[in-house]
Amino acid sequence: MATAANLNDQIRTIDPDDERAFLDAIDVWLEREVIPVIQYHDHGDIWPEKLVEQMAEMGLFGATIGEEYGGLGLPATTYAKIVMRISSYWMAVTGIFNSHLIMAAAIERFGTPQQKAKWLPKLASGEMRGGLALTEPNAGTDLQSIRSVAVRDGDDYVINGTKTWISNALNGHCFAMLVKTDSSADPRYKGMSLFIADKREGLSTGKKFDKLGYKAIDSAELIMEDYRIPADQLIGGEEGQGFFQATGGLELGRINVAARGVGLAEGALRLATEYSQQRETMGKPIAQHQAIQLKLGEMVTRARAARLLTLDASEAYDQGLRCDKEAGIAKYFSSEAAVENSQEAMRIYGGYSYSKEYDIERYYRDSMLMCIGEGTNEMQRMIIAKQHLKENQI
Repeated sequence: MATAANLNDQIRTIDPDDERAFLDAIDVWLEREVIPVIQYHDHGDIWPEKLVEQMAEMGLFGATIGEEYGGLGLPATTYAKIVMRISSYWMAVTGIFNSHLIMAAAIERFGTPQQKAKWLPKLASGEMRGGLALTEPNAGTDLQSIRSVAVRDGDDYVINGTKTWISNALNGHCFAMLVKTDSSADPRYKGMSLFIADKREGLSTGKKFDKLGYKAIDSAELIMEDYRIPADQLIGGEEGQGFFQATGGLELGRINVAARGVGLAEGALRLATEYSQQRETMGKPIAQHQAIQLKLGEMVTRARAARLLTLDASEAYDQGLRCDKEAGIAKYFSSEAAVENSQEAMRIYGGYSYSKEYDIERYYRDSMLMCIGEGTNEMQRMIIAKQHLKENQI
């Protein structure tokens, strides 16, 4: 069970009619603007500039940012449903506003009043698009092993180091960047700080990674060489708080990844259901064969369970409760459901699943990332177990 942690200033809710209207608008956008261009952007690995502009117009870059800063102030449950809906057709495009909103959440929850007033309105409108700069060549899940260092120099900090696998690196404008401000701190997490790192002299992008899936969304290196930023861009204004600020924001990130997993699982199920009723063997649709029905039954169950677990974690987040266990459960189960459903859908499609003319191969390529991103599923299981044991000590 989640425990109170006072993570949010207030409990967010939404009128069911307003939520339904917003989701209906998402459906119209998907049908008119997104679905017709998915293969073009995915197969060519082409940044979807027009879709990004439309997402800004719809307010998606401010989805979870408070209304007082120009955002929509949506509860995590509604945000998760939006991500599920979009991901059921194209998961990758949700990554553009996911890491952006994690950065915004870190500023909104931990930033100074001045930082909130300066940065959140620009992030909410999409004028500035953000990202999350945590991972380094030698440090992924183990964030305490990062080597990037920030040194105070008068009214500035000077940062040197390299970040890798950063979403929005090429097309984003600023990043929540985790670095060390005290390399001698023991334990190590006490020497870590989180900065608002905007693009300026000293911050450059390295190579763009050619990925198996998650196409059209740039993932690249960020290189800091004597990168100087004002001290007032240290989130919260106090050194040594970065580890908790970053991992606190990952709760929302894991809910997002869980929602993406739900979308992939539901989308793969939709495609498999349609195809199995169209494809015939032995004089009848393959959906009438018991072997296919067994697969569909498992796929339906996985998708439904993943959705409910994700909404459970989202509700805990909306209540301002600590939900690392709930978010971990949702992320772990939903991402595995995405992989399993996409694989089963590939089997149902048979040889056609290997053709890029069919969308199902994209679901297969995209799904594995969900098991790795925002903390591997191996780590999620450890988090779940540790929280469970803590709650059930004898």
